[in-house]
Amino acid sequence: MGVNREPETIQRDIEQAREALGSTLDQLVERTSPQRLAAVGKASVRDFVTSTKGKVIIGGTAAAVTALVVINRLRNR
Repeated sequence: MGVNREPETIQRDIEQAREALGSTLDQLVERTSPQRLAAVGKASVRDFVTSTKGKVIIGGTAAAVTALVVINRLRNR
């Protein structure tokens, strides 16, 4: 069937597996913490807004919205 193993060896393997599982669980908790996710999202938005591409998109969107408001007001006179 299997190789006969000493109880001490089995116990040591179990302890090592527990430590590895605990470490993995700690990493998952850290990666999915709401504070960390919020910080990552905030940094991503800040990086986009300060980039050239972000400034162009935001500026173009603002101009389009302004134009639509002006057109709507002129039509409703």
